[in-house]
Amino acid sequence: MKKHILPAVKLTVLSIILLTIVYPAVIWAIAQFSPNGGKGELITHNTKTYYSNIGQSFSENRYFWSRPSAVDYNSAGSGGSNKGPSNEEYLKQVQARIDTFLMKNPGVAKSEIPVDLITASGSGLDPDFSVQAAKVQVKRIAQDRNISQEKINQLIEANIQKPFLGLFGPEKINVLKLNIALDQLGE
Repeated sequence: MKKHILPAVKLTVLSIILLTIVYPAVIWAIAQFSPNGGKGELITHNTKTYYSNIGQSFSENRYFWSRPSAVDYNSAGSGGSNKGPSNEEYLKQVQARIDTFLMKNPGVAKSEIPVDLITASGSGLDPDFSVQAAKVQVKRIAQDRNISQEKINQLIEANIQKPFLGLFGPEKINVLKLNIALDQLGE
């Protein structure tokens, strides 16, 4: 037994040093080369500061609505609802989102609503949505702001983020940046 205790203690000490000191130091050093030194992309608008990589709640008719959040946009506790597609409570919640969307966006068919406008992401803090999620909201925003749909569609096109290297992931739009651009369009 003594023969195995010393190697086990050495391995434990080595693991503690590697995983609590070396690994975090390496990750911190790599983060220093990213924009804003690894602190995320900060955006200041109307005297408020936001992180562009954390989903924000937008529910007014004059803005593009965000993807729903399972954690009510609380970045301190990221996570999904963990409710499956057969969970009755979850189905009622999704149906309520569909009903609200259809009520606020007359003329849009249920089949035209993108899934990312009625289901929360796995983290509950997704800052992006699909191009279709933006386009399906154009009519409502144009009416509320008294801006032409063409101008809003141009704004959407200007804010599309292409897939990484043109291959990895879908086209997407950051909701916060799009809504800030929308406010600047109306100024």
